[in-house]
This record gives sequence, C-alpha cells and structure tokens, in this order.
Amino acid sequence: MNQAVLKALAPKGVLRVGLNLSNFLLVSGKTADGAFTGISPDIGRCIADELGVPCRLVPFDSPGALTDAADQDLWDIGNIAVEPERAHSIDFSAPYTLIEANYLVWADAKFASNADVDATGVSIAAYGRSAYDLWLTDNLNNAEMVRSSSIGQSHEDFKNGKADVLASLKPKLLEEVAASDLYRIIEPPFTAIKQAVGVRKGNKEALIFINDLIAKLLKDGFVAATLKKHGVSEKLGIPAID
Repeated sequence: MNQAVLKALAPKGVLRVGLNLSNFLLVSGKTADGAFTGISPDIGRCIADELGVPCRLVPFDSPGALTDAADQDLWDIGNIAVEPERAHSIDFSAPYTLIEANYLVWADAKFASNADVDATGVSIAAYGRSAYDLWLTDNLNNAEMVRSSSIGQSHEDFKNGKADVLASLKPKLLEEVAASDLYRIIEPPFTAIKQAVGVRKGNKEALIFINDLIAKLLKDGFVAATLKKHGVSEKLGIPAID
C-alpha cells in the first residue's frame, strides 16, 4: 500500500466514511445490530479493506451537513453526489452509480416538457441542497424554488399546493405515480445525479487510488451485484466503463 495514500485517506488508522442518510437508495437500511446497509456503505467498506484499515461509518442527516463537515475532520471520505458547488471544498472520484431526477406534475397540468417548467410564475418544490436542487439553482432562469428540509417534505409541499411542480429522484416519483393517477412524470430526466466518493481538496494520489478501485468494482461486476443485493438495481444506473 502506498503510504502517502494511506496517510491521506486514513490518517487516524481507520477510514471514516461519511454517509448521506437522506438518500434512501444509497443507504437503504440497517442490520439487526444497527450497521448501515446499502451501496454507499459497501463502497466505503471496500475502500477500507483495500487500504487494510477498519471502516467507521459516519452518518449525516443531509448532503448539506456532510458537505459542511468537509473541513471539520469528521470524515476521511464522503459518499455524496457530484455537484459543482460542493467541488469548492471536495474533490470527487468518478461515479459508482447514477440516479435520474425528474419533474412530477398533476396529471392535468399544462407542462409537457422540462422547458415548460422553467417559466415565470412557476414554483418547484425540492429538497434543499440536494444535488438536483443545486443543479436547478445553476440552470433555471425563470422558475422559483420552494425548498424543503427533507425529500419527504418536498413531496408533501407539492401535494399540498405549495408548489406547481415537484423535482425529486425518479425512483421516489415512480412510487407516487404507482400510488395515484393524479400525477405524471415529465420525461426525460432533467439531470442524472452522479454518486461518487469525495475527498478533501488536494489529495491527488488518494483520488487516483479511489478511481482505480471504482473502475475495478464496476468492471468486475461488484457494483451491479451490490445494487441487486440491496434491491435497487432497477432504480439506479451503472456508469459506463471506459
């Protein structure tokens, strides 16, 4: 093991893996003894195994909280979505999985396309500081954001008439459509969110190490098998392998 990589990623002799608990697709549950399960915990454990150190999972209630802790020495790697605003304090690996984000509207709404949504007077409910909220903030020109403290609250805000449109993860939107014919999803997705491993800025060798490992896990089928194990293979995408 390259000692520079080991020192950069696990300076305390243990790999502290920051997890975003609000993403139910990536952290999907707990074992009987309370250990977190899902693709993000599994990726963290793989990196720790490759380094030859123990893995400690550090939970955060939101991606914003995980990002804010980047300079607080609370985690060594953070499993979080790639987003330009976060890149000011975090360097990101290549993605290990993808999540589509779409708009949900009422079945009889006037909106037919993503472009229709970005109009003056239109309000969009979203989970504040989520990757797709940050993407919309950077890319919308006219619509107004109505931000909520959780993904579930954003759905409730839309249903209760606090916004004209709901922006959310496609798998959760599919649940809404399956439960009621009052809603429909606008296709195609307005963005695809890249889930990756974040490290503190400036650790070039560490990032190369993680990228090489992610490429291996994608190529040998580990990622595909893990998605299937956690029941999310139909909800998450696998990045193309170069």
